[in-house]
Amino acid sequence: MVQSDDRLTRLIAPTVEAMGYELVGVEYLGQSKSGALLRIYIDRPQGITLDDCARVSHQISGLLDVEDPIEGNYHLEVSSPGLDRPLFQKKDFVRFRGSSVTVKTRGKIEGRRRFNGELAGVQGEDVLVVVDGVMVSLPLNQIDKARLVPEF
Repeated sequence: MVQSDDRLTRLIAPTVEAMGYELVGVEYLGQSKSGALLRIYIDRPQGITLDDCARVSHQISGLLDVEDPIEGNYHLEVSSPGLDRPLFQKKDFVRFRGSSVTVKTRGKIEGRRRFNGELAGVQGEDVLVVVDGVMVSLPLNQIDKARLVPEF
């Protein structure tokens, strides 16, 4: 997926996991007037607090200072995935099967780029989403963004 940065994920994951958290995903959003943004999503079964985010931010900041994988200025943000949890990896689409999702693809598939429906799982390298009663197959490598849709 476009938003997931595999190089940064591989660098950051061991530190986050050693601290007892799940690394949900890493987003690197390129340069803007205020600099780039590196957003790291963490989770654990009992949930995430502000103190958890601060602890992980402190550790990751030190790691990034040493490794220096990003040129120029950037802002580091550590966050809970929230109710509208982003889905980054194939395992996420398997784990949240049956949930409501919104998916945006890089290019048009069946004449559209946005799909809202029920996540039906994964088949090979395709994510299956039931949209208005019709099963749609979305190639994983064509997904730009995917998120759970909270149900209240």
